[in-house]
Amino acid sequence: MVDNARKRSGSLASAGSTYRRPKKVTYVSLTSHPTQSKPLPIKWGAADPQERGPVCCTNRKDDVRNAIGAHGGSYCVYRSLAIASGALDPEYFPNFKNTHPAARIGPHPQWGDPKRIVTFDPFGALVSEIYADKMKAGLDVRPTIAITKAHIDLPEIKEAIRLGRLKPDGKILTKEGAINVTKAAVEPVWYLPGVAERFGVTEAELRELLFRETNGMYPELLTRTDLKVFLPPIGGLTIYIIGNPDHLSMDDKEKAVRVHDECNGSDVFGSDICTCRPYLIHGIEVAVKSAQAGGVGVIVYFRKEGRALGEVTKYLVYNARKRQEGGDTAAEYFNCTQNVAGVQDVRFQALMPDCLHWLGIKKIDKFISMSNMKHDAITSTGIKIVERIPIPPELVPADAKVEIDAKVFSGYEGGAVYNVTEDDLKETKGRSREELGVK
Repeated sequence: MVDNARKRSGSLASAGSTYRRPKKVTYVSLTSHPTQSKPLPIKWGAADPQERGPVCCTNRKDDVRNAIGAHGGSYCVYRSLAIASGALDPEYFPNFKNTHPAARIGPHPQWGDPKRIVTFDPFGALVSEIYADKMKAGLDVRPTIAITKAHIDLPEIKEAIRLGRLKPDGKILTKEGAINVTKAAVEPVWYLPGVAERFGVTEAELRELLFRETNGMYPELLTRTDLKVFLPPIGGLTIYIIGNPDHLSMDDKEKAVRVHDECNGSDVFGSDICTCRPYLIHGIEVAVKSAQAGGVGVIVYFRKEGRALGEVTKYLVYNARKRQEGGDTAAEYFNCTQNVAGVQDVRFQALMPDCLHWLGIKKIDKFISMSNMKHDAITSTGIKIVERIPIPPELVPADAKVEIDAKVFSGYEGGAVYNVTEDDLKETKGRSREELGVK
Protein backbone atom coordinates (compact mmCIF):
# COMPACT_ATOMS: atom_id res chain seq x y z
CA MET A 1 0.00 0.00 0.00
CA VAL A 2 1.34 3.43 -0.95
CA ASP A 3 0.84 5.76 2.02
CA ASN A 4 1.62 9.02 0.23
CA ALA A 5 -0.95 8.58 -2.55
CA ARG A 6 -2.93 11.73 -3.13
CA LYS A 7 -6.39 11.51 -1.60
CA ARG A 8 -9.59 12.40 -3.40
CA SER A 9 -11.33 15.68 -2.69
CA GLY A 10 -13.92 15.32 0.04
CA SER A 11 -17.21 17.14 0.36
CA LEU A 12 -15.68 19.84 2.59
CA ALA A 13 -12.07 20.17 1.50
CA SER A 14 -9.39 18.37 -0.44
CA ALA A 15 -6.92 16.44 1.65
CA GLY A 16 -4.38 16.79 -1.13
CA SER A 17 -4.75 20.55 -1.65
CA THR A 18 -2.38 23.06 -0.08
CA TYR A 19 -4.71 25.96 -0.88
CA ARG A 20 -6.59 27.56 1.98
CA ARG A 21 -9.36 29.97 1.17
CA PRO A 22 -9.14 33.53 2.53
CA LYS A 23 -11.18 34.16 5.65
CA LYS A 24 -12.59 37.47 4.45
CA VAL A 25 -13.40 38.91 1.05
CA THR A 26 -12.18 42.49 0.89
CA TYR A 27 -13.30 43.54 -2.60
CA VAL A 28 -15.58 42.17 -5.28
CA SER A 29 -16.00 43.76 -8.70
CA LEU A 30 -19.61 43.75 -9.84
CA THR A 31 -18.58 43.44 -13.46
CA SER A 32 -16.61 40.68 -15.12
CA HIS A 33 -15.34 43.15 -17.73
CA PRO A 34 -14.03 46.48 -16.39
CA THR A 35 -14.70 49.39 -18.72
CA GLN A 36 -10.97 49.96 -19.18
CA SER A 37 -10.44 46.38 -20.41
CA LYS A 38 -9.16 45.64 -23.89
CA PRO A 39 -10.60 42.24 -24.83
CA LEU A 40 -8.67 40.16 -27.32
CA PRO A 41 -10.36 40.48 -30.72
CA ILE A 42 -12.45 37.62 -32.09
CA LYS A 43 -13.25 37.35 -35.79
CA TRP A 44 -15.93 34.67 -35.71
CA GLY A 45 -16.01 32.50 -38.82
CA ALA A 46 -12.39 33.07 -39.82
CA ALA A 47 -10.91 29.87 -41.25
CA ASP A 48 -7.48 30.61 -39.77
CA PRO A 49 -7.61 30.14 -35.98
CA GLN A 50 -4.94 32.78 -35.48
CA GLU A 51 -7.03 35.30 -37.40
CA ARG A 52 -10.15 34.14 -35.53
CA GLY A 53 -8.43 34.51 -32.17
CA PRO A 54 -8.79 32.51 -28.93
CA VAL A 55 -11.90 32.51 -26.76
CA CYS A 56 -10.86 33.74 -23.30
CA CYS A 57 -13.51 33.23 -20.63
CA THR A 58 -11.73 32.68 -17.34
CA ASN A 59 -11.41 35.33 -14.62
CA ARG A 60 -7.62 35.17 -14.51
CA LYS A 61 -7.17 38.31 -16.62
CA ASP A 62 -10.27 40.45 -16.83
CA ASP A 63 -8.52 42.99 -19.05
CA VAL A 64 -8.26 40.59 -22.01
CA ARG A 65 -11.35 38.46 -21.35
CA ASN A 66 -13.38 38.45 -24.57
CA ALA A 67 -16.41 36.32 -23.72
CA ILE A 68 -19.34 36.53 -21.33
CA GLY A 69 -20.23 33.61 -19.04
CA ALA A 70 -18.08 30.80 -17.69
CA HIS A 71 -16.52 27.53 -18.78
CA GLY A 72 -18.20 24.26 -17.90
CA GLY A 73 -21.72 24.91 -19.13
CA SER A 74 -24.23 23.82 -16.51
CA TYR A 75 -21.37 22.62 -14.26
CA CYS A 76 -19.73 26.05 -13.89
CA VAL A 77 -21.24 26.63 -10.42
CA TYR A 78 -19.34 23.64 -9.01
CA ARG A 79 -16.05 25.48 -9.49
CA SER A 80 -17.28 28.05 -6.98
CA LEU A 81 -18.11 25.27 -4.51
CA ALA A 82 -14.70 23.69 -5.03
CA ILE A 83 -13.02 27.00 -4.19
CA ALA A 84 -15.37 27.66 -1.27
CA SER A 85 -14.56 24.25 0.23
CA GLY A 86 -10.83 24.77 -0.12
CA ALA A 87 -10.50 21.91 -2.62
CA LEU A 88 -9.41 24.11 -5.53
CA ASP A 89 -6.92 26.93 -5.69
CA PRO A 90 -8.59 29.64 -7.83
CA GLU A 91 -5.17 30.44 -9.32
CA TYR A 92 -4.53 26.85 -10.45
CA PHE A 93 -3.52 26.66 -14.11
CA PRO A 94 -4.55 23.41 -15.85
CA ASN A 95 -1.87 21.04 -17.08
CA PHE A 96 -2.96 19.97 -20.55
CA LYS A 97 -0.04 17.64 -21.24
CA ASN A 98 -1.18 14.50 -23.10
CA THR A 99 -4.78 15.73 -23.34
CA HIS A 100 -4.69 16.45 -27.08
CA PRO A 101 -7.37 14.79 -29.26
CA ALA A 102 -7.15 11.01 -29.64
CA ALA A 103 -8.43 11.43 -33.21
CA ARG A 104 -8.27 14.29 -35.64
CA ILE A 105 -11.51 15.91 -36.76
CA GLY A 106 -11.27 18.70 -39.32
CA PRO A 107 -10.64 21.40 -40.01
CA HIS A 108 -13.45 21.43 -42.56
CA PRO A 109 -14.55 24.28 -44.85
CA GLN A 110 -17.66 24.78 -42.71
CA TRP A 111 -15.41 25.94 -39.85
CA GLY A 112 -14.71 29.09 -41.84
CA ASP A 113 -18.37 29.90 -42.50
CA PRO A 114 -19.74 32.27 -39.81
CA LYS A 115 -23.30 31.13 -40.52
CA ARG A 116 -22.71 27.37 -40.27
CA ILE A 117 -21.38 27.11 -36.71
CA VAL A 118 -22.57 29.62 -34.09
CA THR A 119 -23.14 27.50 -30.95
CA PHE A 120 -19.64 26.22 -30.17
CA ASP A 121 -16.01 26.91 -30.99
CA PRO A 122 -14.96 24.74 -33.96
CA PHE A 123 -11.32 25.04 -32.83
CA GLY A 124 -12.24 24.14 -29.24
CA ALA A 125 -10.37 20.82 -29.27
CA LEU A 126 -7.15 22.32 -30.62
CA VAL A 127 -6.53 25.33 -28.37
CA SER A 128 -3.53 23.83 -26.55
CA GLU A 129 -1.92 23.28 -29.95
CA ILE A 130 -2.85 26.35 -31.98
CA TYR A 131 -2.52 28.82 -29.12
CA ALA A 132 0.42 27.11 -27.38
CA ASP A 133 2.67 30.19 -27.54
CA LYS A 134 -0.02 32.45 -26.08
CA MET A 135 -0.73 29.96 -23.31
CA LYS A 136 2.97 29.64 -22.51
CA ALA A 137 3.05 33.42 -22.16
CA GLY A 138 0.32 33.23 -19.52
CA LEU A 139 -2.92 33.52 -21.50
CA ASP A 140 -5.57 31.27 -19.95
CA VAL A 141 -7.35 29.57 -22.86
CA ARG A 142 -9.40 26.45 -22.11
CA PRO A 143 -10.45 23.64 -24.47
CA THR A 144 -14.21 23.54 -25.04
CA ILE A 145 -14.09 20.27 -26.98
CA ALA A 146 -12.36 17.03 -25.96
CA ILE A 147 -11.98 14.04 -28.30
CA THR A 148 -11.17 10.56 -27.05
CA LYS A 149 -11.57 6.86 -27.93
CA ALA A 150 -13.69 4.33 -26.07
CA HIS A 151 -15.67 1.10 -26.12
CA ILE A 152 -19.40 1.21 -25.48
CA ASP A 153 -21.01 -1.92 -24.09
CA LEU A 154 -24.79 -2.28 -24.36
CA PRO A 155 -26.90 -5.36 -23.57
CA GLU A 156 -29.18 -4.72 -26.57
CA ILE A 157 -26.17 -4.89 -28.91
CA LYS A 158 -25.19 -8.25 -27.45
CA GLU A 159 -28.78 -9.41 -28.01
CA ALA A 160 -28.64 -8.17 -31.61
CA ILE A 161 -25.52 -10.33 -32.08
CA ARG A 162 -27.25 -13.35 -30.54
CA LEU A 163 -30.22 -12.91 -32.88
CA GLY A 164 -27.96 -12.49 -35.90
CA ARG A 165 -28.85 -8.88 -36.72
CA LEU A 166 -25.27 -7.80 -36.02
CA LYS A 167 -22.06 -9.71 -36.63
CA PRO A 168 -18.77 -8.94 -34.83
CA ASP A 169 -15.93 -7.99 -37.18
CA GLY A 170 -13.24 -7.44 -34.56
CA LYS A 171 -12.71 -3.83 -35.54
CA ILE A 172 -15.99 -1.93 -35.39
CA LEU A 173 -17.73 -4.51 -33.22
CA THR A 174 -15.66 -6.80 -31.02
CA LYS A 175 -16.46 -10.47 -30.47
CA GLU A 176 -17.47 -9.54 -26.91
CA GLY A 177 -20.10 -7.16 -28.28
CA ALA A 178 -18.36 -3.85 -27.56
CA ILE A 179 -18.43 -1.04 -30.11
CA ASN A 180 -15.26 0.93 -30.86
CA VAL A 181 -16.06 4.64 -30.94
CA THR A 182 -14.46 8.04 -31.23
CA LYS A 183 -16.33 10.47 -29.00
CA ALA A 184 -16.26 14.23 -28.62
CA ALA A 185 -17.62 16.22 -25.69
CA VAL A 186 -18.63 19.76 -26.67
CA GLU A 187 -19.31 22.75 -24.42
CA PRO A 188 -21.56 25.54 -25.69
CA VAL A 189 -19.90 28.71 -26.99
CA TRP A 190 -22.46 31.02 -28.58
CA TYR A 191 -21.73 33.68 -31.17
CA LEU A 192 -24.62 35.96 -30.26
CA PRO A 193 -25.17 37.66 -33.65
CA GLY A 194 -25.38 34.23 -35.31
CA VAL A 195 -27.73 32.79 -32.69
CA ALA A 196 -30.00 35.83 -33.00
CA GLU A 197 -30.13 35.43 -36.76
CA ARG A 198 -31.20 31.78 -36.42
CA PHE A 199 -34.21 32.86 -34.37
CA GLY A 200 -35.10 35.82 -36.54
CA VAL A 201 -34.53 38.43 -33.82
CA THR A 202 -32.03 41.23 -33.40
CA GLU A 203 -28.93 40.71 -31.33
CA ALA A 204 -30.19 43.40 -28.93
CA GLU A 205 -33.48 41.54 -28.42
CA LEU A 206 -31.66 38.28 -27.76
CA ARG A 207 -29.29 39.90 -25.26
CA GLU A 208 -32.13 41.54 -23.37
CA LEU A 209 -34.11 38.30 -23.10
CA LEU A 210 -31.07 36.28 -22.02
CA PHE A 211 -30.41 38.88 -19.31
CA ARG A 212 -34.00 39.12 -18.19
CA GLU A 213 -34.87 35.42 -18.18
CA THR A 214 -31.73 34.47 -16.23
CA ASN A 215 -32.78 37.04 -13.59
CA GLY A 216 -29.92 39.37 -14.43
CA MET A 217 -27.20 36.73 -14.14
CA TYR A 218 -25.00 38.33 -16.82
CA PRO A 219 -25.19 42.18 -16.85
CA GLU A 220 -22.49 42.28 -19.54
CA LEU A 221 -25.06 41.03 -22.03
CA LEU A 222 -26.43 44.57 -21.88
CA THR A 223 -23.45 46.63 -20.77
CA ARG A 224 -20.80 45.16 -23.08
CA THR A 225 -22.37 44.83 -26.50
CA ASP A 226 -18.87 44.80 -27.97
CA LEU A 227 -18.46 41.26 -26.58
CA LYS A 228 -20.12 38.92 -29.08
CA VAL A 229 -19.31 35.52 -27.52
CA PHE A 230 -21.31 33.99 -24.64
CA LEU A 231 -20.70 30.73 -22.79
CA PRO A 232 -24.20 29.92 -21.51
CA PRO A 233 -24.90 27.85 -18.36
CA ILE A 234 -26.53 25.00 -20.26
CA GLY A 235 -25.69 21.40 -21.07
CA GLY A 236 -23.54 20.62 -24.07
CA LEU A 237 -23.51 17.61 -26.37
CA THR A 238 -21.56 14.44 -27.03
CA ILE A 239 -20.81 13.02 -30.48
CA TYR A 240 -20.18 9.29 -30.89
CA ILE A 241 -18.49 8.33 -34.17
CA ILE A 242 -18.58 4.67 -35.21
CA GLY A 243 -16.07 4.01 -37.97
CA ASN A 244 -13.39 6.20 -39.52
CA PRO A 245 -13.90 9.94 -38.72
CA ASP A 246 -12.12 10.79 -41.99
CA HIS A 247 -15.12 9.39 -43.88
CA LEU A 248 -17.50 11.99 -42.44
CA SER A 249 -16.77 14.58 -45.11
CA MET A 250 -16.66 12.09 -48.02
CA ASP A 251 -19.81 12.04 -50.14
CA ASP A 252 -19.06 8.53 -51.45
CA LYS A 253 -19.05 7.05 -47.93
CA GLU A 254 -22.40 6.05 -46.43
CA LYS A 255 -23.33 8.00 -43.32
CA ALA A 256 -25.95 6.95 -40.79
CA VAL A 257 -26.88 9.66 -38.27
CA ARG A 258 -29.12 9.87 -35.24
CA VAL A 259 -29.52 13.17 -33.37
CA HIS A 260 -30.85 12.28 -29.92
CA ASP A 261 -32.06 14.55 -27.13
CA GLU A 262 -31.42 13.41 -23.59
CA CYS A 263 -34.03 11.36 -21.72
CA ASN A 264 -32.57 10.16 -18.43
CA GLY A 265 -35.63 8.10 -17.50
CA SER A 266 -35.56 6.00 -20.65
CA ASP A 267 -31.96 6.24 -21.87
CA VAL A 268 -30.45 5.28 -18.51
CA PHE A 269 -33.19 3.63 -16.44
CA GLY A 270 -35.36 2.06 -19.14
CA SER A 271 -38.64 3.85 -18.43
CA ASP A 272 -41.23 2.53 -20.92
CA ILE A 273 -43.43 5.62 -21.24
CA CYS A 274 -41.43 6.80 -24.25
CA THR A 275 -39.42 5.45 -27.19
CA CYS A 276 -36.15 7.22 -26.37
CA ARG A 277 -33.85 4.33 -25.42
CA PRO A 278 -35.26 1.86 -27.98
CA TYR A 279 -34.84 4.41 -30.77
CA LEU A 280 -31.37 5.36 -29.54
CA ILE A 281 -30.28 1.72 -29.53
CA HIS A 282 -31.79 1.19 -32.98
CA GLY A 283 -29.81 4.19 -34.19
CA ILE A 284 -26.61 2.71 -32.79
CA GLU A 285 -27.35 -0.60 -34.50
CA VAL A 286 -27.89 1.09 -37.87
CA ALA A 287 -24.72 3.14 -37.32
CA VAL A 288 -22.68 -0.01 -36.66
CA LYS A 289 -23.95 -1.62 -39.88
CA SER A 290 -23.05 1.47 -41.92
CA ALA A 291 -19.55 1.55 -40.44
CA GLN A 292 -19.07 -2.17 -41.13
CA ALA A 293 -20.10 -1.55 -44.75
CA GLY A 294 -17.28 0.96 -45.15
CA GLY A 295 -19.20 4.07 -44.15
CA VAL A 296 -19.50 5.80 -40.80
CA GLY A 297 -22.17 6.12 -38.12
CA VAL A 298 -22.82 9.14 -35.91
CA ILE A 299 -24.87 9.48 -32.73
CA VAL A 300 -25.23 13.02 -31.42
CA TYR A 301 -26.46 13.21 -27.82
CA PHE A 302 -27.78 16.62 -26.74
CA ARG A 303 -28.37 17.53 -23.07
CA LYS A 304 -31.96 18.70 -23.63
CA GLU A 305 -33.86 16.77 -20.98
CA GLY A 306 -37.64 16.85 -21.29
CA ARG A 307 -37.60 18.70 -24.63
CA ALA A 308 -35.29 21.18 -22.85
CA LEU A 309 -38.06 21.98 -20.36
CA GLY A 310 -36.28 19.92 -17.71
CA GLU A 311 -36.99 16.70 -15.87
CA VAL A 312 -39.18 18.28 -13.18
CA THR A 313 -41.53 19.68 -15.82
CA LYS A 314 -41.53 16.34 -17.63
CA TYR A 315 -42.61 14.44 -14.53
CA LEU A 316 -45.32 16.99 -13.81
CA VAL A 317 -46.60 16.37 -17.33
CA TYR A 318 -46.54 12.61 -16.74
CA ASN A 319 -48.76 13.07 -13.69
CA ALA A 320 -51.15 15.32 -15.61
CA ARG A 321 -51.38 12.77 -18.44
CA LYS A 322 -52.23 9.88 -16.14
CA ARG A 323 -54.73 11.84 -14.01
CA GLN A 324 -56.66 13.64 -16.75
CA GLU A 325 -60.26 12.73 -17.44
CA GLY A 326 -60.40 9.89 -19.94
CA GLY A 327 -56.89 8.68 -19.09
CA ASP A 328 -53.58 9.06 -20.92
CA THR A 329 -54.58 9.50 -24.56
CA ALA A 330 -52.61 10.30 -27.68
CA ALA A 331 -55.16 13.02 -28.49
CA GLU A 332 -54.10 15.00 -25.39
CA TYR A 333 -50.40 14.16 -25.45
CA PHE A 334 -49.12 17.58 -26.52
CA ASN A 335 -51.86 19.50 -24.73
CA CYS A 336 -50.68 18.21 -21.36
CA THR A 337 -47.21 19.68 -21.92
CA GLN A 338 -48.74 22.92 -23.19
CA ASN A 339 -50.91 23.22 -20.09
CA VAL A 340 -48.03 22.71 -17.68
CA ALA A 341 -45.23 24.59 -19.43
CA GLY A 342 -47.06 27.02 -21.70
CA VAL A 343 -45.17 25.57 -24.66
CA GLN A 344 -44.79 22.10 -26.15
CA ASP A 345 -41.09 22.04 -26.97
CA VAL A 346 -38.13 24.39 -26.45
CA ARG A 347 -35.34 22.33 -28.01
CA PHE A 348 -35.31 24.68 -31.00
CA GLN A 349 -33.60 22.52 -33.58
CA ALA A 350 -32.40 25.58 -35.49
CA LEU A 351 -29.19 25.42 -33.45
CA MET A 352 -28.74 21.65 -33.76
CA PRO A 353 -27.10 21.25 -37.23
CA ASP A 354 -23.91 23.06 -36.15
CA CYS A 355 -22.42 19.78 -34.88
CA LEU A 356 -22.99 18.11 -38.26
CA HIS A 357 -21.23 20.95 -40.06
CA TRP A 358 -18.34 20.70 -37.57
CA LEU A 359 -17.96 17.06 -38.60
CA GLY A 360 -17.84 18.10 -42.26
CA ILE A 361 -21.04 16.23 -43.17
CA LYS A 362 -22.72 17.31 -46.41
CA LYS A 363 -24.99 14.29 -46.97
CA ILE A 364 -26.76 11.87 -44.65
CA ASP A 365 -27.67 8.59 -46.30
CA LYS A 366 -29.65 7.20 -43.37
CA PHE A 367 -31.27 9.62 -40.94
CA ILE A 368 -32.52 7.61 -37.98
CA SER A 369 -35.24 10.00 -36.87
CA MET A 370 -38.92 10.64 -37.53
CA SER A 371 -38.76 14.25 -36.33
CA ASN A 372 -39.88 16.73 -38.95
CA MET A 373 -38.28 19.54 -36.94
CA LYS A 374 -34.84 17.91 -36.95
CA HIS A 375 -35.13 16.97 -40.63
CA ASP A 376 -36.13 20.47 -41.69
CA ALA A 377 -33.46 22.14 -39.56
CA ILE A 378 -30.74 19.99 -41.10
CA THR A 379 -31.83 20.23 -44.74
CA SER A 380 -32.38 23.99 -44.47
CA THR A 381 -28.63 24.39 -43.89
CA GLY A 382 -27.72 22.56 -47.10
CA ILE A 383 -27.18 19.01 -45.80
CA LYS A 384 -28.96 16.43 -47.94
CA ILE A 385 -30.92 13.61 -46.31
CA VAL A 386 -31.44 10.58 -48.55
CA GLU A 387 -33.47 8.19 -46.37
CA ARG A 388 -35.35 8.51 -43.09
CA ILE A 389 -35.56 5.47 -40.83
CA PRO A 390 -38.47 5.23 -38.35
CA ILE A 391 -38.35 3.19 -35.18
CA PRO A 392 -39.57 -0.38 -35.88
CA PRO A 393 -43.04 -0.86 -34.33
CA GLU A 394 -41.90 -3.91 -32.38
CA LEU A 395 -39.47 -1.70 -30.45
CA VAL A 396 -42.18 0.68 -29.24
CA PRO A 397 -43.13 -0.08 -25.58
CA ALA A 398 -46.87 -0.50 -25.02
CA ASP A 399 -47.11 2.62 -22.83
CA ALA A 400 -45.17 4.62 -25.42
CA LYS A 401 -47.73 4.11 -28.19
CA VAL A 402 -49.40 7.29 -26.91
CA GLU A 403 -46.24 9.23 -27.71
CA ILE A 404 -45.56 7.70 -31.12
CA ASP A 405 -49.15 8.06 -32.37
CA ALA A 406 -49.38 11.66 -31.20
CA LYS A 407 -46.09 12.54 -32.88
CA VAL A 408 -46.91 10.84 -36.19
CA PHE A 409 -50.31 12.54 -36.33
CA SER A 410 -48.67 15.92 -35.63
CA GLY A 411 -46.27 15.58 -38.54
CA TYR A 412 -43.52 13.12 -37.65
CA GLU A 413 -42.46 11.06 -40.66
CA GLY A 414 -43.82 7.54 -40.27
CA GLY A 415 -43.18 6.47 -43.84
CA ALA A 416 -44.89 3.23 -44.79
CA VAL A 417 -44.60 1.99 -41.21
CA TYR A 418 -46.98 4.33 -39.37
CA ASN A 419 -50.34 5.75 -40.43
CA VAL A 420 -52.33 7.40 -37.65
CA THR A 421 -55.85 8.73 -38.21
CA GLU A 422 -57.82 11.06 -35.96
CA ASP A 423 -59.87 8.10 -34.78
CA ASP A 424 -56.67 6.21 -33.92
CA LEU A 425 -55.54 9.21 -31.91
CA LYS A 426 -58.65 9.08 -29.75
CA GLU A 427 -58.42 5.31 -29.23
CA THR A 428 -54.75 5.09 -28.26
CA LYS A 429 -54.39 5.04 -24.49
CA GLY A 430 -51.47 4.46 -22.16
CA ARG A 431 -51.23 2.63 -18.88
CA SER A 432 -53.86 3.77 -16.37
CA ARG A 433 -53.10 5.62 -13.17
CA GLU A 434 -54.41 2.64 -11.23
CA GLU A 435 -51.91 0.32 -12.92
CA LEU A 436 -49.11 2.70 -12.04
CA GLY A 437 -50.35 3.40 -8.53
CA VAL A 438 -50.73 7.13 -9.20
CA LYS A 439 -53.15 8.53 -6.61
